[in-house]
Amino acid sequence: MSGPKVDAIAVDLAPGDGFARHSEGAFATLADGTVLFVWSRFDDGSFHDNAGADLVAIRSSDGGVTWSEPELVLSRHDDDAINVMSVSLLRLQDGRLALFHLRRKGFHDMRLIMRISDDEGRSWSEGRCCIPAIGYHVTNNDRVIQLSSGRLVVPAAFHRARDVGPEPSFDSWATTYFSFSDDLGETWHESRPSVLPYGDSRSGMQEPGVVELADGTLWGWARTDQGSQWEMSSRDGGETWSVPRPSVFSSPRSPLSVKRLSSGRLVAVWNPVAAGPGQYRPPSGWNDGRTPLVLAIGDGQATEWTDQIVLEDDPDSGYCYTAIHELPDALLLAYCAGSAVHDTNCLTRLRIRRISTTT
Repeated sequence: MSGPKVDAIAVDLAPGDGFARHSEGAFATLADGTVLFVWSRFDDGSFHDNAGADLVAIRSSDGGVTWSEPELVLSRHDDDAINVMSVSLLRLQDGRLALFHLRRKGFHDMRLIMRISDDEGRSWSEGRCCIPAIGYHVTNNDRVIQLSSGRLVVPAAFHRARDVGPEPSFDSWATTYFSFSDDLGETWHESRPSVLPYGDSRSGMQEPGVVELADGTLWGWARTDQGSQWEMSSRDGGETWSVPRPSVFSSPRSPLSVKRLSSGRLVAVWNPVAAGPGQYRPPSGWNDGRTPLVLAIGDGQATEWTDQIVLEDDPDSGYCYTAIHELPDALLLAYCAGSAVHDTNCLTRLRIRRISTTT
């Protein structure tokens, strides 16, 4: 990747017309070169995570410059769920396309579901659950990966239910773990959890992600309320993990997104809060510090990173939950971009930006 150039916004999906929120999607390139983008559309008048939402899609035949009208992919009613959200799309090594999404039944049960398409996303199989244990398990959008070995790895954060009863409440403190499958999703197993070692934390380790590095090591991370993303690594395909520690990514309690490019280099998108680790400034305002949104390119071992490229920096907006997709001549980014001036919450507006990677 050379000479990245931040281009114009290609799509800007604002709340309204009966839809309270557009958010948390993922991309895939189809066999004919069409780019598919699937996201969660909330339609019952509420933008909250536990409101009603379905999965919808748009398509681009010109590399992300122009896009089709939305079409329904999956209704929450098909899964007897409160909502279906937080999409990952993955081209499997056998050539098929996989769709992953959260299925929310309530604070007692939210788990990731996997579906397969044999016809390039025109239809999808019945869902298979990727999380063996019942509970509230968060997997962000654009997070699921397949290793060079063929193993599928799902990063997840477990939040326990505070109360036992018909309507248990949500505990924001989370542990991070990784679910993995060696038979393309037929059976799943869990790693041991990673825990933030601070008693005063209200977040624990939330919304984790993972990439495979050039040497085969897995590098994982999770957001915290301690001023940075915390990181851990695995040398056995995600079954065991190192003790978590602060990473170089300063951050409010917002997600970091990282993808491995075809060159082997890494691209990271996140909200920095300070010049470096140990210089945390508490976020202020309605967006919880989720501005600016920046991008950096790293080497294949995540040890060296370029200077930050500012993608968005409106102080009255919040940017988060980024999906990253590589094309031959560009990167496509999709992220929440709600404005305090125009929107009810930073999660309600979805933006797609095209970044040229040729000079």
